Order: sequence, then structure tokens, then C-alpha cells
Amino acid sequence: VQLQASGGGLVQAGGSLRLSCAASGRTFSSYIMGWFRQAAGKEREFVARISESGGNTYYADSVKGRFTISRENAKNTVFLQMNSLKPEDTAVYYCAAMYYIASTFGSWGQGTLVTVSS
Repeated sequence: VQLQASGGGLVQAGGSLRLSCAASGRTFSSYIMGWFRQAAGKEREFVARISESGGNTYYADSVKGRFTISRENAKNTVFLQMNSLKPEDTAVYYCAAMYYIASTFGSWGQGTLVTVSS
């Protein structure tokens, strides 16, 4: 599956952004989808993931209650709604896909930059 992330930009602290990730290729609904981020000088970290049907979600503690992951399988798209953004959320955000019987995220998008100003 090929992934294309979009929606990043510059926002003030407390603001909101919605990231999108469009998938093409194999059956989208067979993939667990996730969002990760990498800040400058830091390792990539997990943000959120959503099950194939969208019925189960899981978040990093740092974003719980502020970010919401969702998906529209009919449109082959996964979203990350980010509210109450903080300067420490500044990073390149990547979407990723894991085939339902796999154990790791094997497909990655190109990343979209989110910058939160204080």
C-alpha cells in the first residue's frame, strides 16, 4: 500500500489541525493504520493507531484526550484530528500501515510537518 500524508502546517499553541493520509494499492480495510511523529533531533515515536474497521483506537499518553484518529475505508483515508496543540507537538508526522496479520508497520508515507508556535 502506498501512503500520502497531508494537512500539516503552522498553528499557534491551543489551535487545531487535521492530518489526512490517503492510501492506494491493496485493500485498505485490511490494514491497521497508525500515526507516528519525529521531532528534530529525536527518535520517531508512536502517536496513535486504529484497527482495520475503526472500532479500536490506541493513543500515546502524550496525546490522549487531545488527538483523535479515525478512518474512512470507503475513501481509503485515515485522519488525525489534533486539538489543543502544544509547542512540543512540533514534528514531522508520518502515517503508516500494518497488514492485519503482520507484526510491524511496513508501509510509510512521506511525512507532513506540523509546527506549533508558542
